[in-house]
Amino acid sequence: MRSAFFGNMDPQQLPPGFTLQNSKMLRVQLPEVLAKQGSMVAFQGQMDFDYEGSGSLGKLFKKAMTGEGASLMRVRGQGNLYLADNADDIHLFFLENEGLTVNGRNLLAFQPQLAWDIQRVQGAGMAAGGLFNTTLNGTGWVAVTTHGTPVVLDAAAMPTYADGQSAVCWSTSLKVGVNRTFKAGALIGRGSGEAMQLAFQGQGFVLVQASEGPPVVQAKG
Repeated sequence: MRSAFFGNMDPQQLPPGFTLQNSKMLRVQLPEVLAKQGSMVAFQGQMDFDYEGSGSLGKLFKKAMTGEGASLMRVRGQGNLYLADNADDIHLFFLENEGLTVNGRNLLAFQPQLAWDIQRVQGAGMAAGGLFNTTLNGTGWVAVTTHGTPVVLDAAAMPTYADGQSAVCWSTSLKVGVNRTFKAGALIGRGSGEAMQLAFQGQGFVLVQASEGPPVVQAKG
């Protein structure tokens, strides 16, 4: 896997497609890309924008039940497409016949030759928000966003835990479970009473952002 995080992102050794215009804007060289709906900020050339369905009844069911992931658009044509998401920082990964699991809210764009599906973290109930994630496999570019400067954690170094909303992406080779702590008025994460974290084991990395995402709005009674 290639990424600036690993110090092996040499543009001369990689196929064209995704380029950072700056830290908060991605330039995509078409003919085709799958991207988060609403992320287009500009384009040069001729392009068609279409809503991208789930691709199968299984994916559609999982998206309906979990709310995982932003709606995708498929963009085809010729030219350069510019993508951004709320001025969040953008980071690139180039997969080389391997997999990456991404928190749906952090997935900005990926090349269409990559296979994708929605997977549930084992041990997490249907109501556990943020624990259904998008898995990408194959060879091609992936762009993710982070709120603030992230940190890369080596899960092989020691037991590794991350808030479900703060974990941006991780190696599909990792075994992922749920760690729960029960404390009255727990201050870990957003919950109270029960705090929940993702637990990672094995050889691989976890990218963690400096935020749990947008504030949770409490319904008024």
